[in-house]
Amino acid sequence: MSETERPRRGAGGWAALAGALFVALIGAALAAGGVQLVLLKGSPYYLLAGLGLVAAGVLLALRRPAGGTVYGTVLLATLPWALWEAGFVFWPLLSRLFAPAVLGLPVLLILLAAPKDRRRLPMGLTAAGVVLALGLLAAALPGAFRQGQAKAPAPVTAEAGPAAGDWQFYGRDPGGQRFAPFAQISAENVDSLEVAWTFRTGHPDLRGSEDQNTPVQVGDALYVCTPTNVVIAIDADTGKERWRHDPKVKPHFWNRCRGVGYWARPQPTGQPCDQRIVTSTINAQLLALDAATGRRCPGFGEDGAVELTQGVGPVKPGYYFQTSTPTVAGDRIILGGWVVDNQELGEPSGVVRAFSAETGELVWAWDLGNPAITRLPPEGQTYTRGTPNVWSTPAFDPALGLVYLPTGNATPDYWGSHRSQASERYASSVVALDIGTGRERWRFQTVHHDLWDYDVPSQPMLVDVPVAGGTAPALVQLTKRGEIFVLDRRTGVPIVPVTERPVPQGAAKGEWTSPTQPYSAMPRIGPERLTEAMMWGATPLDQLGCRISFRKMRYEGDFTPPGPDGRPSLQNPGNGGGMNWGSGAYDRRRNLLIVTDIRMPQGVQLKPVKKSIGTPAADRPAQSRGAVLYEADNTWLLGPLFVPCVQPPNATMTAVDMASRRIVWQVPLGTAEASGPLGLGSGLPIPLGTFGLGGPVTTAGGVTFHAATTDPYLRAYDNGTGRVLWQARLPVGVGGTPMTYVSPKTGRQYVVVSAGGARLAKKKGDYVIAYALPPAG
Repeated sequence: MSETERPRRGAGGWAALAGALFVALIGAALAAGGVQLVLLKGSPYYLLAGLGLVAAGVLLALRRPAGGTVYGTVLLATLPWALWEAGFVFWPLLSRLFAPAVLGLPVLLILLAAPKDRRRLPMGLTAAGVVLALGLLAAALPGAFRQGQAKAPAPVTAEAGPAAGDWQFYGRDPGGQRFAPFAQISAENVDSLEVAWTFRTGHPDLRGSEDQNTPVQVGDALYVCTPTNVVIAIDADTGKERWRHDPKVKPHFWNRCRGVGYWARPQPTGQPCDQRIVTSTINAQLLALDAATGRRCPGFGEDGAVELTQGVGPVKPGYYFQTSTPTVAGDRIILGGWVVDNQELGEPSGVVRAFSAETGELVWAWDLGNPAITRLPPEGQTYTRGTPNVWSTPAFDPALGLVYLPTGNATPDYWGSHRSQASERYASSVVALDIGTGRERWRFQTVHHDLWDYDVPSQPMLVDVPVAGGTAPALVQLTKRGEIFVLDRRTGVPIVPVTERPVPQGAAKGEWTSPTQPYSAMPRIGPERLTEAMMWGATPLDQLGCRISFRKMRYEGDFTPPGPDGRPSLQNPGNGGGMNWGSGAYDRRRNLLIVTDIRMPQGVQLKPVKKSIGTPAADRPAQSRGAVLYEADNTWLLGPLFVPCVQPPNATMTAVDMASRRIVWQVPLGTAEASGPLGLGSGLPIPLGTFGLGGPVTTAGGVTFHAATTDPYLRAYDNGTGRVLWQARLPVGVGGTPMTYVSPKTGRQYVVVSAGGARLAKKKGDYVIAYALPPAG
């Protein structure tokens, strides 16, 4: 063909060429990644599909309609592969079919320029692939919206109890049930809720700050705290500020306040501080404030403050303080402490102490490394450093006189060859202490020799569970592992059987692993053994990247040990859970345990320490002596577009019938509205489940409230089915747990949420918002 005979490319021709080259480029990327995946013994689909797309793109660039035939064939072949791997489930199908179908549209446009007699087959194959792929997604889409798939609606089997009382504790009651015996707001009328009032705390958007507050209500006042420990009293009916106390703490890299405690003198004197708000601060002080005025209480510690670093030893700024609500048990204020993770050995002690609510005097101390120390350490000594701590919220049983401590790990989290024998006994456990003396009554360990940061984060929940012949006083412990342990709270003996099962071995040099770990006969929430086919992404390329990441990791199921061999280990669940500090709720009317979980695996890799980070304990177990020290890198398992690699849902709410010990319903938490590739919100209201640590609260009205999702909504769920009954858009997301109360003045039930910004969201705020039914008349 001469130069004058060669067809010229107009604007449409150049667009067609660009489209064809784009198809080839996508194919080349798939083929290159596919080669890597095949070498990792993964699926050959991406290599074959990539080669097909390269061929299709090249042929289309050469203006040969056969390119459409090749593309259509690849797309049609993708359909049975997608169904074989994913089944008829929307989210897994979306990542496999949507992008290839959309890419087929420009292919069809390119084919329109071909001679009619040569484009019929190519266009037919490509169009069939596009229509079938999009049709299959459309058919599966209703399943993505389905909420409340109850296997059998939970029956109402118990009375709610009296409808009076304050939200005085972090979990409303000493046992952390988060059950409000109020039925004014019910499943039938919850969709009529409206904003009753809005309050702004004035907390600035500070780096390192996160609002995780659950307000406390006593009488006609609501008490909230900001991440920098400003305590504010609000009128429970109007939302007007009554007072605020600013301790003027210096912010640092981890500012938190999950709630405040409340104490009242059994015999009021008529003087200030008969009723007190107690709060701990990010600079490790315990404060007592007059509940009526917010002024510090004279006679409590020194000018209303107790220094919590006393006896702890040297503390670097930000390395030790209290994040969770102080536990006020009778006339005792019981506190543990948070320590910064994974920085050094011998960090401040995990000691738990009880102080007099009247004077602030130290009443007792529980030092698990040295039980002989029952109050302050001897002169010149400290509480045992580097021991497991209690950073979350205890629960207590006034009738039994026991307080239940959820324990953490001896930092660092991902290797334990440095730990003492005492640390090994108490880490990742529930420990019952006598409230009066601080002496141990029993303990139960949820993870042996924890190398996965599976400290116990959730507040123990004290409930009376159905058993043969009646009920038993139980402690329900939720864990990051997704395991639910049900123990007799008098003795620590499991009510629901617990068995020791073998787990993967092969730890790093000098490290060791427990040959078995405890598993409960309760339903396990969330984690299932991952496979390559469960890897996800917004596009096939994103999914391919996740499959390659998965194949590169060592993964042998639960408790795969971290290793230093240049190959990260896959940890599922990740260190965020499973269940976390938001804890669960218990519907006493239905004997229904309601929990939320996170499904975000992570990679963990150990590296030998090149610098001194402290001295290992002298009384280590025999298998730890002479061990090598390591530091850990841990990262969320995310794709190239920063989308979670595991197919949705990435978070759920689950209801478990405690009589049958079976799951009644399970639904995703949160939608894709504020989630998407590169951290950009998609705007889609499809419930895929999103990251959040705050927990649920449930009511006698048959409604559970929850707000800790990436998208900014407070939602109400039907306790019988899990269906979303109502939702209200918030100015920003929520990091904590809602609460509800009935005003003693007006008799009006309110639902309140502190909205300061979701965990992974950039937009922050300072809102406290109350909802209620419209006033009668």
